Amino acid sequence: MTGAQPIVIYPPADDGGRRVRAGGRFLGLAYGLLDVVEFLRLAGFDDVEEDWVRTSGLVEWRGGGPEAWRR
Repeated sequence: MTGAQPIVIYPPADDGGRRVRAGGRFLGLAYGLLDVVEFLRLAGFDDVEEDWVRTSGLVEWRGGGPEAWRR
């Protein structure tokens, strides 16, 4: 796993997408947990799964938790 950089999932936009950042880097606009997992894998996080994204202390959920994808 890449260092202990914070991962921020921003509040849902009007279309339900949530911006995803790791450290200072924008990774993409996610429309579900699988998108977040894929962005993190592409960014170098190894062995990332949906459960890890839901429960990891490295992930900061803003504007709702991992089940909030609509405004």
